[in-house]
Amino acid sequence: MDIILARHGETEWNVGEVFRGRADIDLNRNGRLQAELLGQYLAVTKIEAVYTSPLKRAVDTARSIARFHNLQVEVREELNDLDFGAWEGLSVNEVPLRYPDLFAVWADHPEKVCLPGGETLDDVKKRSMKTIDTIIDHYRESVVLVTHRVVIKVLVCNLLGLGNAHFWNIMVDTCGLTTFRYDKGRFVLIRHNDNGFLKTLELTPSKDF
Repeated sequence: MDIILARHGETEWNVGEVFRGRADIDLNRNGRLQAELLGQYLAVTKIEAVYTSPLKRAVDTARSIARFHNLQVEVREELNDLDFGAWEGLSVNEVPLRYPDLFAVWADHPEKVCLPGGETLDDVKKRSMKTIDTIIDHYRESVVLVTHRVVIKVLVCNLLGLGNAHFWNIMVDTCGLTTFRYDKGRFVLIRHNDNGFLKTLELTPSKDF
């Protein structure tokens, strides 16, 4: 079976490089176009189920996929974004000013950071892997998980057996697709950050945010 990890479309907080976390930010106009193109791209893939984070930016992206397959999206709290706690709503320029020491650790060793009032990457790993376990027990074809940058990076690290110390070695663009094939107890990466279907939008080069 194939596990397709899809990041949600763009929001204004992506553009402004603001830490999102659990803030329920809508897709912007570009994000809605991205989600539509993503749905069209996956329309020819046999998909058994579409799971999503509960946040609107993910749910709306998931619906753009599911409608081509006459499926209802299934909301999973385990796929929610990292709880950034006190960092939520702050820009990438503000956080180093308010939390200089912690931000320095985040930049070099994110696996060691417990965000003030929020989560660790290990927390994300434990909860998101519950959804992976559910999928491999119940499906045999392709399943799509629509979720967030942090969740996808953590899942890629851990499905490859790398651990969260490799978090910054992975980039995931908005609406980028990453696919693992699960066969005989092994997760094999067969596609990563595929977003060629967005080329008609003439996007500017992405930052890892």
